[in-house]
Amino acid sequence: MKIYTKTGDGGETGLYGAERVGKDHPRVEAYGTVDEANSAIGLARALLPGAHKDIHADLEYLQNALFDLGADLATRTGSPYERNLSRIAGEDVERLEALIDRYQEEAPQFRGFVHPGGHPAAAALHLARTIVRRAERQVVGLMRREEVNPEVLRYLNRLSDLLFTLARVLNRREGFVEEGWLVKGRR
Repeated sequence: MKIYTKTGDGGETGLYGAERVGKDHPRVEAYGTVDEANSAIGLARALLPGAHKDIHADLEYLQNALFDLGADLATRTGSPYERNLSRIAGEDVERLEALIDRYQEEAPQFRGFVHPGGHPAAAALHLARTIVRRAERQVVGLMRREEVNPEVLRYLNRLSDLLFTLARVLNRREGFVEEGWLVKGRR
């Protein structure tokens, strides 16, 4: 099987279920941005020192979950292909909340905005967080036009919080001090 199909050469792509839409369709923008976030998480995993087995395992879980979330977004409600996927559900959001709670116990006390950066893997997690926020905004726009599983929006919202928390925990474990936002006039 060849990797290229040539079916997208005219500026269209297929949703799950073979329906064709423009590559600039809000649904494609949303799941494409989720794919971008997944790649940024993959970068973070590649940069993550092996000693952080818990974070490695949780990031692997998140990458698999983002494939599910992308499939959810790529499949319109009522499609006959819905039976082939597992929609994001409330328990998926609850799992993220449990992870946030667990890692928050280890994170430095939150005192306000911090510069994204520190350890390279933490910087990649911050990048993934901002991409997830963009995906969240795109899902909101899509929801104004079409029906979307509301749990997708909740999941993305919690995911950005989890990625922020993981970046802070990783920086602490690796001995990086967070740099806080110095407001203009107070520097």
